[in-house]
Amino acid sequence: MGENFKRIVLAEDHRLLREGLKALLLTEKNLQVVDEAENGLEAVKCVEKHNPDLILLDLSMPKVSGISVIKELKSRFPKVKILALTIHESDQYVLEAFESGADGYCLKDASRDELLLAIESVLSGKIYISPGISENVMEGYLEGKKTLKGSTAWDNITQREKDVLKLIGEGHRNKEIATVLNISVKTVEKHRANIMKKLDLHNVSALTAYAIEKKLVTKTY
Repeated sequence: MGENFKRIVLAEDHRLLREGLKALLLTEKNLQVVDEAENGLEAVKCVEKHNPDLILLDLSMPKVSGISVIKELKSRFPKVKILALTIHESDQYVLEAFESGADGYCLKDASRDELLLAIESVLSGKIYISPGISENVMEGYLEGKKTLKGSTAWDNITQREKDVLKLIGEGHRNKEIATVLNISVKTVEKHRANIMKKLDLHNVSALTAYAIEKKLVTKTY
């Protein structure tokens, strides 16, 4: 294998889409899919195992969100390029992804050529963002003028609290959440109490509904 051969991890929870992406990438002689992940925890483990050149990462992943995966990977494996692949076009998602350390942002309705361009750009050290995203978003990000809406209750929720809320929304109990996030049950209980207080929500049903509203919960088919 030549020096220009690039190793890629695919992190996408929908199997059909993941297999389609893999088939597409296999048509490129300079790209190799070295592993696949169907949730956020697996994505981190795959990078730990293979130390790839790039991870193609769905932001809406089960167990641990794509944003949390980006933050962890960038802190532990700063050389690994991260291309977010998502259906979300909103300013909030784009800014959160780049602020967390993403190198590129590609929408799932992209053409084959656009996706390959995104991969090539990110691997060469350039920032990539889908043409469908407002130019003002990236201009604001690059200039350090990230103008989001005024502070709301949601803005005060930490990333770890979002991870816990996501798992609550997916139906996991405290003990299961503790196992997934590798924290104690007591810590989970503390996070849950903080979430309920900050959002003024008082039961699991309300928390689940809120998680769905904020698109933290991945749809299952």
